[in-house]
Amino acid sequence: MPHSVRGIVLKIAATISFSLMYALIKLAGAVPVGEVVFFRAFFALAPLFALSFYTVGPANVARTARSGWHILRSAAGVTGMFMNFAALKLLPLADVTAFSFVAPIFAVVLAATMLRERVGPYRGFAVAAGFGGVLLMLEPHGGLLHIFASGFSSGAALAIMGAFLSAFVVVFIRQMSTTERSETIVFYFMTVCSLAGLATMLWSRVALSANQAMLLMLCGVLGGIGQICMTFSYRYAEPSLLAPFDYIAMVWAVALGYFVFAEVPEQMVMIGACAVVAAGLFIAWRERNIHLAPIPPSQPL
Repeated sequence: MPHSVRGIVLKIAATISFSLMYALIKLAGAVPVGEVVFFRAFFALAPLFALSFYTVGPANVARTARSGWHILRSAAGVTGMFMNFAALKLLPLADVTAFSFVAPIFAVVLAATMLRERVGPYRGFAVAAGFGGVLLMLEPHGGLLHIFASGFSSGAALAIMGAFLSAFVVVFIRQMSTTERSETIVFYFMTVCSLAGLATMLWSRVALSANQAMLLMLCGVLGGIGQICMTFSYRYAEPSLLAPFDYIAMVWAVALGYFVFAEVPEQMVMIGACAVVAAGLFIAWRERNIHLAPIPPSQPL
């Protein structure tokens, strides 16, 4: 199998794994967000260490010389994960997925401000168009003024903040990937998430049924598999080539939302999502043609 095709297959597998993970979280029902985060992160370590036997070896997974960067990456990631999972309790699955597509747009802005990357007029226009799509997606949820007024009580506000923090994660990983193994980055992130989720369970937890526990453990394993597939997809193909396949997640989200939860996406959210996807695809195409270091597409936390 050609390397580019292998990368595409792995990327599609990652979108399926993450979509199923979100569906399982919704199926688990009324479980505190911190408890969900713990299961999502702790059981994701199982496929990570299973993989390490074939890559760096289990003893090398935790070795790092840049612990400070791991703390920053993990802090942004765990906060984003809490916000994404809280949004998932308030919004349809397709809406949460649509808002996650804003992360690459935010990443362009952050790369320009934090990494001093050049953003020309074409990418600037794409960013503006992407944010126009965000305004359309916000309309069914009360619009931008409502988001500012209600703050984090709104599922849309939580989803947007989660996407913003995902963009920070992209910037941090770009800085770390020159010296750090992918397995090491995932290990510290999952460890910090596990500890953060466990800490919240000291004051907010519920006794899980056997079915809920099974769903959440499977959610963690699928999340771990999704991260592994996503990480290895970038070893076989360029991010700009893989970017269009990231948006296949919307297909899975709409299908799972409709057939499992009887959720029908808001028309305005879908129109806005199309604008955001078009902006993201244009950015990926532009970077591929002018040979810039590509901004990876969003990655579920």
